[in-house]
Amino acid sequence: MADPSSYRPKPGQIPDSPGVYKFRDEHRRVIYVGKAKSLRQRLANYFQDLASLHPRTRTMVTTAASVEWTVVATEVEALQLEYSWIKEFDPRFNVKYRDDKSYPYLAVTLNEEFPRVQVMRGAKKKGVRYFGPYGHAWAIRETVDLMLRVFPVRTCSAGVFKNATRTGRPCLLGYIGKCSAPCVGRVTPEEHRELADGFCDFMAGRTGTYIRRLEKDMMAAAEEMEYERAARLRDDVEALKRAMEKSAVVLADATDADLIAVAEDELEAAVQIFHVRGGRVRGQRGWVTDKVEAVDTSGLVEHALQQLYGEETGDSVPKEVLVPALPEDPEAVSQWLADRRGSQVSLRIPQRGDKKDLMVTVQRNAQQALGLHKTKRASDLTTRSRALEEIAEALGLDTAPLRIECFDISHLQGDDVVASMVVFEDGLARKSEYRRFQIKGFEGQDDVRSMHEVIGRRFRRYLQEKERTGEWEESPAPSGAVPAPDTAAGDGDPFDSEPREDDGRPKRFAYPPQLVVVDGGQPQVAAAKRALDELGIDDIAVCGLAKRLEEVWLPDDDDPVVLPRSSEGLYLLQRVRDEAHRFAITYQRAKRAKRIRSSPLDAVAGLGETRKQALIKHFGSVKKLKQATIDEICEVPGIGRRTAESVAVALASTTPAAPAVNTATGEIIEEDDGGSTT
Repeated sequence: MADPSSYRPKPGQIPDSPGVYKFRDEHRRVIYVGKAKSLRQRLANYFQDLASLHPRTRTMVTTAASVEWTVVATEVEALQLEYSWIKEFDPRFNVKYRDDKSYPYLAVTLNEEFPRVQVMRGAKKKGVRYFGPYGHAWAIRETVDLMLRVFPVRTCSAGVFKNATRTGRPCLLGYIGKCSAPCVGRVTPEEHRELADGFCDFMAGRTGTYIRRLEKDMMAAAEEMEYERAARLRDDVEALKRAMEKSAVVLADATDADLIAVAEDELEAAVQIFHVRGGRVRGQRGWVTDKVEAVDTSGLVEHALQQLYGEETGDSVPKEVLVPALPEDPEAVSQWLADRRGSQVSLRIPQRGDKKDLMVTVQRNAQQALGLHKTKRASDLTTRSRALEEIAEALGLDTAPLRIECFDISHLQGDDVVASMVVFEDGLARKSEYRRFQIKGFEGQDDVRSMHEVIGRRFRRYLQEKERTGEWEESPAPSGAVPAPDTAAGDGDPFDSEPREDDGRPKRFAYPPQLVVVDGGQPQVAAAKRALDELGIDDIAVCGLAKRLEEVWLPDDDDPVVLPRSSEGLYLLQRVRDEAHRFAITYQRAKRAKRIRSSPLDAVAGLGETRKQALIKHFGSVKKLKQATIDEICEVPGIGRRTAESVAVALASTTPAAPAVNTATGEIIEEDDGGSTT
């Protein structure tokens, strides 16, 4: 535990101006990011008597080893920089909201020539118009099905669209009138985009214009005795009205607003957001967070606004944002929101009327979300704590292994040998720190030797990080110890790069685990322990979990540790081992698939994918390309003489594949001139 006075800046060093500050721990990892109107006044609050600090603040300042700051011109710049740094460094003591579910959106891909309407989840993409989020994907599909009568926009995938274009036949929706069939030229790109724009306008809340226009067209058709057309327009109006009924009117003045409510206790907080567009609730979402920093409702609201709008621009930021409490600097936050929207944004607390009543509903949802989360979390925390305690007791560890790393080897009959490293912290998977390795020290199948290589490479990188940051001074190494590594050991795609500078981002191999778990029995455990001994590392526990009887093996022990089948500790070890196996086999399959898809043309330097496809398309197959002369290869557009010579040399050096044999008749199957088989 560090003494804050050891890194407290000298009086007068801290400027009295707006800025953003970072606290770093002894590993130079950023653990907290904050902003202030006056850096001098704010940072002074952290260096008071420890007894007067909030317990969470006290934990943070005693974990930190240094503080630094960046001066900015305005509070708005400070807000933006704070958000960027929290997103970049992922500090452990900052409030980080996490979605309580993955919400689906209704998306319109306006970045395509023929925009497509579809359900999307995950990160938002540029050029795509989003509506929602919705509670369920089926709710989106019901709405879309109703609206396709009036706005028959494309909903098919790229593959289906290309196939319909090639065959000249539209899909079923094209035949029943729920798609305008741009794939076969029934409408022009401009006409189809007009339909997509109308779809977006209707979803954005501009509904009255379209319904009135359809009703006017319906009456005109009836007067002209075009009764079939009038009936079709009547059905279109009813479909749009049913789509509107799926979103109840909550604000009669057709307001576009987001309502944010917070429910909290001493340890956790839940946030609920209702997205109201055109007076109707178009979406709902929620977050929960641990209150790892001393923060009040105003601070939670500010963090929620950063999370909600940090990546949004334009109409995705509404004209009005209603909150239960204003941030500490509401003017700066309002200006930040206005900059993202491109026009004025009202940030306020609703005082009366429909908006206040709706805020009560949002608040009730937040309270229910927090109660549900705490019910789940209580059991989960208890179970994970018990599991870690059982592992520590069974393995004779001094403390519970808060960070566990597990390694597994995967291959297919000795080919494409790879390894995985998965990380569990506090009993939960930390996927951002997963790593994968290619076995480079030898060829063939040897799980024990592979495990020794991988453990050695991982912890050589750890020692290198310690030496580079000055945490570890060189001293006489133990007998047989290997010096700090060179980076040439490599860590497999895509991790064969030099370590980054001390920028506060989580390092790839900078933090040691309390426990290393290997997938296997005595031989694998002995190999892992030998690798650690060779590096002079003696403060990391090692064990192995054998699949056959789920026995736990320790180094130098002839008998395994047998945990009860009902043990939470054994269950956690099994989850860690199974996750390492899944991650390893996924990587191994990807490498095998890539190798199978390889071509002799891959060896030609400077020959990209486009020109490879042009060559194959021109000649029909690699076999025919191999038989072509250099002059014939030069006839392919984009292929010069030097490239043609390189292609000819590369193909000439390849070994002919063994002929295929029909096992029923014994005939050799050869390719004919057309590239087919006989």
